[in-house]
Amino acid sequence: MYAPADMFAHLGSTIGGLMFVWAIFQQYFPYQLRSHIEKYSQRLVGYVYPYIQITFNEFTGERLMRSEAYSAIENYLSSRSSTQAKRLKGDIKNNQSLVLSMDDHEEVADEFKGVQVWWASGKNISKSQTFSYIPINDEKRYYKLTFHKRKRDLIIGPYLAHVLKEGNAIKVRNRQRKLYTNNGSHWSHVVFEHPATFQTLAMEPEKKKDIIEDLMAFSKAEEFYARIGRAWKRGYLLYGPPGTGKSTMIAAMANLLGYDLYDLELTAVKDNTELRKLLIETSSKSIIVIEDIDCSLDLTGQRRKRKERVDDEEEKDPREKVPKEERESKPSQVTLSGLLNFIDGLWSACRGERLIVFTTNHVEKLDAALIRKGRMDKHIELSYCNFESFKVLARNYLKLESHSLFPTICDLLGEISMTPADVAEHLMPKTLSGDVEICLQNLIQALENEKEKKSSTEVEAKDQDKESSDKI
Repeated sequence: MYAPADMFAHLGSTIGGLMFVWAIFQQYFPYQLRSHIEKYSQRLVGYVYPYIQITFNEFTGERLMRSEAYSAIENYLSSRSSTQAKRLKGDIKNNQSLVLSMDDHEEVADEFKGVQVWWASGKNISKSQTFSYIPINDEKRYYKLTFHKRKRDLIIGPYLAHVLKEGNAIKVRNRQRKLYTNNGSHWSHVVFEHPATFQTLAMEPEKKKDIIEDLMAFSKAEEFYARIGRAWKRGYLLYGPPGTGKSTMIAAMANLLGYDLYDLELTAVKDNTELRKLLIETSSKSIIVIEDIDCSLDLTGQRRKRKERVDDEEEKDPREKVPKEERESKPSQVTLSGLLNFIDGLWSACRGERLIVFTTNHVEKLDAALIRKGRMDKHIELSYCNFESFKVLARNYLKLESHSLFPTICDLLGEISMTPADVAEHLMPKTLSGDVEICLQNLIQALENEKEKKSSTEVEAKDQDKESSDKI
């Protein structure tokens, strides 16, 4: 029997001999013969090793952009890495959460419809020269998928589609959401951290439930919209007096769905072409908001009257029509037709899964073509505070579910129109240990004052009507 040292020596000499034979083969055998031998040797290896490997590199093309497939796979494998891999990499994302991923040259297993596959992370390091002739290490990371060749169609088709879809969904859930605003034809953003939710929104429970169900159904309806041949988008019109919670409703929508917000200022948009450019630059899973649409541009039902007024002005001396400063300025040239194309024209389908939300204090001023079904699909009226809305505010501000003064407040809210913003202001504790009784009494006093004003106004109106009838 050979000693261990003799065995290693024999193995080393065998490997050395094989390497010598391979070098002679590469140097002296004709290229055509070598190609045939390599082709058949690969077939032989295929019978012995019946596995297929697919490599996904981190960068594509000339390394100008990070591969979307690589990012999706990284997100998909992050959850499996934490439970299977022995070596992990930790990183802080969005300045708040710790994210674990596979370390280089680590492997984890996955299963899809009873089929086992293996993912391995790797890194190639090559040295390159810079302009200062100092060599630097150029790292090229990749993921490698290994599976049995008999399951080729299942893995390349449904499984990889599943991985990419799940990875992108994880990215959306973990992303740091942003609030965008437009400066001319460009978007700028800040981190979106508004705390509003539907639980804290002052609204009737039935109405709130209907809106939540509508939003959730929309977010899961990709196949439905594709089947009926419509772009995956939905329009919301929020209308009501100032202070009724329209902006808070939008923030609650974004928090419920996990969408980014694009606050579009139409008066800062030069023309329809610039508006279209802004639309193209928005992302999917977002809410595009145009607040106070009746005040943004000449988009109301009074277009014909205004056009006639402009025609009359054009007959006058142009120098007398507007001051020089106003003539030199260039107001927005966005038109109603341009906005309609923005909402539901051909360009509106360039990004999927988006909500378009208009808000207005005067819905009667809006052009019917702008708010018809198909453009603004769901109309939501946000009105004055009723007792159900008050109970939500009392729970939020005072942590109250019931109180002996609630019936008095209920009766007063049935007679007086007060916005949720005004009610909330009276419920706001003046100190951290604010007295609940004082806050409720403040609200009752404010409602009674409004009741007295309303009564005096009605008496004055009756007196004026009586005087007018006496004169007649």
